[in-house]
This record gives sequence, structure tokens and C-alpha cells, in this order.
Amino acid sequence: MADELTEAGGKVRLYVAADLGTGAQVSLSEGQAHYLIHVMRAKAGDLVSLFNGRDGEWLAETGAVSKRGVTLSCLRQTRAQGPVPDLWLVFAPIKKTPSDYLVQKATELGAVRLQPVFTRRTIVTRINEDRLLANAVEAAEQSERLDVPEIGAPLTLEKLLAQWPAQRRLYFCDEGGDARPLAQVLAERESSPAAILTGPEGGFDPTERALLRAQVFVTPVTLGPRILRADTAALAALAIWQGSAGDWR
Repeated sequence: MADELTEAGGKVRLYVAADLGTGAQVSLSEGQAHYLIHVMRAKAGDLVSLFNGRDGEWLAETGAVSKRGVTLSCLRQTRAQGPVPDLWLVFAPIKKTPSDYLVQKATELGAVRLQPVFTRRTIVTRINEDRLLANAVEAAEQSERLDVPEIGAPLTLEKLLAQWPAQRRLYFCDEGGDARPLAQVLAERESSPAAILTGPEGGFDPTERALLRAQVFVTPVTLGPRILRADTAALAALAIWQGSAGDWR
């Protein structure tokens, strides 16, 4: 039956919370239903790809379309869920548009957790976690990820370090001092749970740098001879890690 359905719908990917499996019925949220019906002009019988971060990717058939919403029926699995590199991005929030951009691109680059952290020089004082999650979901749908990164509740740097899991290596992107290049450091270490830490527009202050360097789980690293913008530094570090220790190898 699936071979007879239109192919246009199969290009649409949606992240859902429901369990997926043969014959499973999935009801879309109001926003997703609006997108499918009014933006993508879907109709009954069209194909849609669904994923939930647990059950892989499934091809589903659009059922009856009504003002009340849309229900999809899972037909078959197209990709199985697999392991992903355990990489977090810990970042000091920056102005609205760059933060949205950062979350989208970090999702495309494979970070599994996005953790905002407030530092002494952080200009942004409030975080819209729902907005960050919406950006992450959209990026996961477009980039063909099978999962959506977790969005952590904002923490101060001191609280973050106090509750940090000791087994996770934190690569601190330090603009000064004797830090070694990230790629060089990664070449000498076995792959393990890791995180990248980048600072605000004004960088970390001396007290914070000293605090970070005093932690046994922190490794200061540099990203090269040029001073990078906060959002550029985060994405460059993620790309270096994925190329050296992640799934780009």
C-alpha cells in the first residue's frame, strides 16, 4: 500500500512523543497538524516520517484530515535507533538571534544536551527553554537526526561545576594562557562522555578561569590563534570534537 501513496509526504519529518511501531496510531499536536495541512498541503494517504528518539524512524500514512487534527498510522520502520556520541554543549547565553542560531546548529552538529550557563559577563539574564527546545526540534527534523537534544535548565557556573558528573570531561575553551589545541588534546585521549564549554561575548573573567582550571575534570583548550565570537567558538569546537572523537571519523 505504501508504494501507492504520494511521495511528497514522505519528505516531511516530524518529532513526536508517542511510541512508534507497526500499526501504531499517532495524533499530532495542534501546531504539527497546522503545519502538515496548511503549510505542506498534506491530504489523506500522504506519507510522513516520524521519530521520537527511542524507536527509530517510521514511515506513517496520513489518515483523515479534519479541523480537529490529524492521525497518522505507522507502516514500517525505515531506520533503527542507534547510539550517538555522548557530547554536551555548555554555553553562556548570547543575544536572542545568535542563541536561536546556536541551538539549531549545535543540534545539526550532534550535541545531545544543550546546557545554558550564566557567567559574570553574561549579558542575557533570562532563558526561554521552550523556544530553545522548539529550535532544537526543528533542526533535528531538518537534519534527519533520530533524536532531539535535551535542553538543560539554566545554571550559574558555580552551581554547574558543583554538580558536574566527574566521569564527563569538560573541555573549557580558554582564550588565553597555556591551553593546547582541542584537536591535539583529543588525539591523545580515548573517546568518553564529554562536554564543550564556551563563554559569553566578553569571555570568562579571571576568577572564573581560575575556578575552571582548578577542577580535575576540566581540560583547558584553544581553538586557534584568532579570537572567535561566542557562537562561532561553540560550533567550531563541536565540529573539531566530532571530527576527532565523534561520528565524523
